[in-house]
Amino acid sequence: MTGPDPSTVFPLPHHRKLVFLKNIIRNPNIIVGDYTYYDDLEDPYNFEKNVLYHFDFIGDKLLIGKFCAIASGVKFIMNGGNHETKPVSGYPFQIFGHGWERIAETVAYPMKGDTVVENDVWIGTEAVIIPGVRIGNGAIVATKAVVTKDVPDYAVVAGNPATVVKMRFPEAEIQQLLSIAWWNWEVDKITRNLHLIHSTDVEALGNCK
Repeated sequence: MTGPDPSTVFPLPHHRKLVFLKNIIRNPNIIVGDYTYYDDLEDPYNFEKNVLYHFDFIGDKLLIGKFCAIASGVKFIMNGGNHETKPVSGYPFQIFGHGWERIAETVAYPMKGDTVVENDVWIGTEAVIIPGVRIGNGAIVATKAVVTKDVPDYAVVAGNPATVVKMRFPEAEIQQLLSIAWWNWEVDKITRNLHLIHSTDVEALGNCK
């Protein structure tokens, strides 16, 4: 046994609201790793509808790693939702034309870069991710949290704006887990060592074959 087929859309045959996400994505600027799932209370095809202001002409990417769990209603705000804040008005006059376009060359919308969700991340229901942040490996984002800045590896964050509630492991173990990077193992090795991946024994995980 080597686990479920990562190319299947519905890994739970009788549950049609959970999908392996990479297999339903159509936008080439959304890149998702194997086994990451999205579970939607209504329709999992809502995922791309919840990636907001993701305009082709901007070119920013949403990058999501392997083995992530993304709950219903999670929203990613992309760079197309940014407005200028330095001018007196943040209103986007130029997009409406009719003479207002003359200021277009002076407009410089904030560009915060790609949004990155690393591996083995759990994002709770209706969390909101602001553009350009990195959510680290093994992190947990609480329900309805608003993530406005980078989340450290193996941190638990909650609130608006989201802040670190606790770290899941001591720093030495976090560094060891990042070195192990079990999510990059071949699936047969993952399958053989599930009992260690699903344990708290980081030292044993680092010594497994």
